[in-house]
Amino acid sequence: MRKGIQKIFSEAAETYELVNHVLTLGFDILWRKKTAREAIKAKGFLWLDVCSGTGEMALNLSRLANEKVKIVSTDFCHPMIAKAREKRKIPNLSFVLAESGQLPFADRTFNLVTISFATRNIYPNKRELVAHLREFHRVLKPGGYFVNLETSQPSVRIIQKLFHLYIKLTVKQLGV
Repeated sequence: MRKGIQKIFSEAAETYELVNHVLTLGFDILWRKKTAREAIKAKGFLWLDVCSGTGEMALNLSRLANEKVKIVSTDFCHPMIAKAREKRKIPNLSFVLAESGQLPFADRTFNLVTISFATRNIYPNKRELVAHLREFHRVLKPGGYFVNLETSQPSVRIIQKLFHLYIKLTVKQLGV
């Protein structure tokens, strides 16, 4: 992934979750829980959370998984992985520093691949997005699940303007 993006996330690791909560009015917590409940319908015992950031989705998955499931949480940013490791010691959860476009895993390894609030950061263009999706598909076992949780811009113009004002008044005050 581009070095500039990596630098931004390295600097934001301490406030990353707070910013997510502010940007989504706290709905990110509910969305992750709901997404995890859907994702655990995947059969099999090896799950991957890519672009895991501070590990919130991986933690949600681990809370719902049975003891046989192993979850691998990856991110390209060492400070994010370090923050995720601080949160909780969970025996079925491991962390790997890895670029999402070049995952260090064999083909057809995982029964489940998740990504949350990160798709917008991996596609500067359609070619990059397709390359990442192919990489996720490469490590996914046949019949496995791919789950993508993402936000979008409001489509109604007035709500979009209010949202941008909200971001300007709140997120920028957090120093991000």
